[in-house]
Amino acid sequence: MTQPKLLAIAGSTRRDSFNQRLLNIAAEAAGDAGAAVTMINLRDFNLPLYDEDLEASAFPAEADALRAQFIAHDGFLIASPEYNGSVSGVLKNAIDWASRPRPGETMVALPAFRGKVAGIMSASISPFGGLRGLAHLRQILGTIQTVVATEQVAVPFANKAFDGPSLVDPMPRQLIPVMVARVAFLAKALRPDGLAAA
Repeated sequence: MTQPKLLAIAGSTRRDSFNQRLLNIAAEAAGDAGAAVTMINLRDFNLPLYDEDLEASAFPAEADALRAQFIAHDGFLIASPEYNGSVSGVLKNAIDWASRPRPGETMVALPAFRGKVAGIMSASISPFGGLRGLAHLRQILGTIQTVVATEQVAVPFANKAFDGPSLVDPMPRQLIPVMVARVAFLAKALRPDGLAAA
């Protein structure tokens, strides 16, 4: 059986984003765990705000391209900042577009998300490490039928937790390989051929 394919996404498009740094570390650990990782930047997808009228009249080509990336992978690594106690708007908008049905699909088909697995993480300058946003992200992904790994990573005081691209806070640094190993295992097991090959 081929190695599981994971899509890595940061919910921040800011240059020098703490969450992008965290995602880079997780993606490297996922490679070490035997997964193939594709990193995308939401800045590269010119997505309008989700609008049902726009969806009905002219589904954006960029949304279709992003949706295809989700469909092509077995699972996801998602790092999101916490904005006002929730996920970032750019991440929520990307998920909203990727979850929409296309011609010939039912509302509950959800090919970009159903039966896939996600590992979630957050870096925040707050003492809570983005935990409130992670709770919302877990709920959003569960609603669209994505299995979210029990393990998650929260990096508090992110402005002090990194030394350049390196994570120096020992607790999240130790949790990252545990989380990504779980995501890689579940991504492989949840594929249609996963149980047969186990």
